[in-house]
Amino acid sequence: MNYKKLTRDQLAARIAQDIPDGAYVNLGIGMPTLVANHLRADREVILQSENGLLGMGSAPSAGEEDFDLINAGKQPVTLLPGGSYFNSADSFAMMRAGHLDIAVLGAFQVAANGDLANWHTGGNDDIPAVGGAMDLAVGARQTWVMMELLTKAGESKLVERCTYPLTGVRCVSRIYTDLAVINVTPQGFRLAEAVAGLSLAELNSLSKLSIAP
Repeated sequence: MNYKKLTRDQLAARIAQDIPDGAYVNLGIGMPTLVANHLRADREVILQSENGLLGMGSAPSAGEEDFDLINAGKQPVTLLPGGSYFNSADSFAMMRAGHLDIAVLGAFQVAANGDLANWHTGGNDDIPAVGGAMDLAVGARQTWVMMELLTKAGESKLVERCTYPLTGVRCVSRIYTDLAVINVTPQGFRLAEAVAGLSLAELNSLSKLSIAP
């Protein structure tokens, strides 16, 4: 094995690199929230949180948290100059009406046709809670997924067909993993880039799929 996986912060920085200037973006609960800490200073990216924030900033420094100012995952955040608060009904109206350019969501599985499963694995100890993920997955103009390629058991999260309950149908356009960036096309998965030292053959072996170059 001649390759090294990206850390979560490295992966967040890689996603931030692709977010264009002027984009309105929602960062899903979990790993995607890290993207806020890596947005480029030379670009204006407007972050929206489904609990009613627009113009959200990065995480606050230790000791400067305001626990009345939180994101949808109940993590303390900052608010940039010009930012605003509003109720969740207005927030969901933004999401459902197509006003978000990009939603970055976590995932349990992504299928080759772009189907997304990210809210429930069907396990007996799971607490089903889809939150706003369904609205984001289909309401944003682009849905990107941020996830590790493999589960802790070594199973691929890229699949031909999702076996977990779906969040959205044919909604994912790009997948950022700790080993590769993969586009979802009408023909299936297509490799955009891989970490240094990882061949397409090795990636296909890990994912147990045939990802096109």
